[in-house]
Amino acid sequence: MIDRYLIAELEAWADRPGHKPLVLRGARQVGKSTLVEQFSKRYDTYLKLNLENKAHADLFREGRTVQEIIPLIYFINKTERTDGRTLLFIDEIQTCPEAVAMLRYFYEEASDMDVIAAGSLLESLIDNHISFPVGRVEYKAVRPCSFLEFLGAAGFSGIRQALEAGGNLSGIHDLVQKQFNIFSVIGGMPEIVSDYTENHDLVRLDTIYETLVTGYRDDVEKYTRNNSQRNIIRHILNAGWWEAGARIKFEKFGHSQYRSRDMSEAFKTLSKTMLLELVYPVTSAELPIMPSLNFAPKLLWMDVGLVNYVGQVRASLLQTEDISSVWSGRIAKQVVGQELISGDSRFSSFRSFYVGGSGSSAEVDFVIRHDDMVVPVEVKSGINSKLKSLHSFMDKSPYDVAVRFWPKEERSDVVKTDKGRPYRLISLPYYYAGVLDKVLTRIL
Repeated sequence: MIDRYLIAELEAWADRPGHKPLVLRGARQVGKSTLVEQFSKRYDTYLKLNLENKAHADLFREGRTVQEIIPLIYFINKTERTDGRTLLFIDEIQTCPEAVAMLRYFYEEASDMDVIAAGSLLESLIDNHISFPVGRVEYKAVRPCSFLEFLGAAGFSGIRQALEAGGNLSGIHDLVQKQFNIFSVIGGMPEIVSDYTENHDLVRLDTIYETLVTGYRDDVEKYTRNNSQRNIIRHILNAGWWEAGARIKFEKFGHSQYRSRDMSEAFKTLSKTMLLELVYPVTSAELPIMPSLNFAPKLLWMDVGLVNYVGQVRASLLQTEDISSVWSGRIAKQVVGQELISGDSRFSSFRSFYVGGSGSSAEVDFVIRHDDMVVPVEVKSGINSKLKSLHSFMDKSPYDVAVRFWPKEERSDVVKTDKGRPYRLISLPYYYAGVLDKVLTRIL
């Protein structure tokens, strides 16, 4: 069983007075149902509905009130009503718009019952003008497992604890980097992590990957609104994996004939499902971090393991000590980008990178906020003199700290830009990406 950090967040939600029904949003197979099953053990009574089951969905489709539905839920679960704490889990809620609308009434009329709903492609319901209970529910994003969660599942709990505190792991660098390289190959999909940490067999993972990728493609048939959108999204799910970690253009994306407007709309739809993220650049080196939507975005998929499987680069990754040497560094950028947001369950969170503006070739892989600073983040193993884009950023920055992820041990240097401005370059092993904020707090 994988020890997911979201369990602690669910516990905090349940213990907070006046909490609202919670909606877990995330792509299919990121572990939403398993998460709730683990969490349910703290309750006296656990009730579950799966709305892909017609009998369960019909509870909400026949005009019943919440007070009429609740006894039927107990009956379906073959459970007697008690005075203890009760959790109701409504799975696959995206299949029943009436259930989505009913969540507000659970909050208003059944506050003694904790309610968690989950579903994939839930955001597409909003686009179809489903009556969503604004202000009556709370949300959390569920993403694939982080490297820290992978370490726990692989039996490295001690390393996980040291890493999550942002500690200096130079004494065991080679061991931790080896595990991160494995994580960079297999990714963080929970079923993949569970199977690998139990069997340590990469070949047997292929069946799971294929099932996952096929399932996402099949979802297109269920939820797209028309044939045109269906064909474009199907094309993205076939050709888009090869563009992971790269900046993309919507016009004729993936050697297609699709126009920019239609492709942009399809990408935005997939972004709402959390299968991928369009990462837009900033052009300023100062706060606030404001994405420039008129520039070409960078494409990051939700999981590096899926990218590696479809892109067929796993053999190359297994044979290298530096993941930035594979596929022009795209896999390194994908997994670092994935880690930068892995522990954040907020939907307001987004990743950004930097471009120098029109006519400039300067491009920094990511920018993050740390305290009151904007910190540029590069993902490459080159020596300092090759960090020209980083130097360009620092010439414009009012701050004096930059980060470079690489395969070597942690180090800190004072370097100078081409214009002679000194700044502090903190070089960190890739495995610190998920705890970067804590590492910077320790170092600065």
